Amino acid sequence: MWIYEKKLQYPVRVTCGTDLKLAQYLLTQYGGPDGELSAALRYLNQRYTIPTNEAKGLLTDIGTEELAHVEIITTLIYQLTKDATAEDFKAADMGSYYAIRDGALFYSDSNGVPWTATYIQAHADPITDLHEDMAAEQKARAVYEHLIKLTDDPGVKDTLRFLREREVVHYQRFGEALRIVQEYMDTKKVY
Repeated sequence: MWIYEKKLQYPVRVTCGTDLKLAQYLLTQYGGPDGELSAALRYLNQRYTIPTNEAKGLLTDIGTEELAHVEIITTLIYQLTKDATAEDFKAADMGSYYAIRDGALFYSDSNGVPWTATYIQAHADPITDLHEDMAAEQKARAVYEHLIKLTDDPGVKDTLRFLREREVVHYQRFGEALRIVQEYMDTKKVY
């Protein structure tokens, strides 16, 4: 059981106002293959077949934190779109999004491709899964670096830098979990 603190893990401050194109770009971290939803579901699912309590706890902690990152991305997108009109969506070449959703968020990538469970992997082989997790964190880090280059908004950049830094920390923690699991499997002569 978790205690939910009703505030974002990191503050979101959009200073540029409405920016529909940036909101569209951020959708990739909302419902894209390397986004926060995919990461949260991947880790929370994989934890059941991880052989050590320490590594299992790490997947639970990081998976839960990724859900907090979904909230941060959602808040960014909402703040960037909340005052947009139908004409604004049309001018940003997002009329098709507006026609279906108005200002509602929908788990998709920045091209409008809906989220799918095929974005996540689970093999019940802890070594494979942890390597997958490390790769996922590196892909997310790279996406955040690209997103930082796509905005001039200092508040958005600050939030994206925080999220990028968390991807680096998660990568390092998964490396620690990999070592722990490999040592455990060596003692059990699983190979």
